[in-house]
Amino acid sequence: MSKSENILFRLKGGEPVSMEEPEYDTILSIVSSTIKLSPGLNNSTSTGEARKRLGEIIGAEIDESTTVFVPFFTNFGRFISLGKNVFINHACSFLDMGGITIEDDVLIGPKVNLITENHPLDPANRRTLVTKPIVIKRNAWLGAGVTILPGVTVGENAVVAAGAVVSRDVPDNTIVAGVPAKVVKSVPSQVAGHS
Repeated sequence: MSKSENILFRLKGGEPVSMEEPEYDTILSIVSSTIKLSPGLNNSTSTGEARKRLGEIIGAEIDESTTVFVPFFTNFGRFISLGKNVFINHACSFLDMGGITIEDDVLIGPKVNLITENHPLDPANRRTLVTKPIVIKRNAWLGAGVTILPGVTVGENAVVAAGAVVSRDVPDNTIVAGVPAKVVKSVPSQVAGHS
């Protein structure tokens, strides 16, 4: 494995990566490419064009059943994985250096933030990246203005209420709300059992 591949492996694997490491240029190169491609994405005039241009950023073809409304923001893009029949509304922001997996049939409301990146509290190490993946399981629904923090898995059929800040895993078939988000009730069983 080359040094450039190794730093990406470490980054996605959650190992601390200092912004001062010589190999950090590999990450900056991907960020630069994403910055260059983003205006084309956000000037798309159809959902088909947006899907194609986002696919160029993430380096994978996106299934035709998935819809992404622009504007859409990402700082990296290469570690985003989108399933089938996903809907992403306007003005969402995915900071994906730790990996973001969106499974099939997920609904994402406007202005949702998925953030996989963090920094140490110690000021001496503050310019180090520490990442943890986010996974949004099948048929979950994230309401408008939700923020999902690093390392969170949102369970199957779960609902995250508008404006919630989610700092811990959301169990399958539950509804969470608030800051920080807490379980407020269960998804009705006829909905939870529907596939």
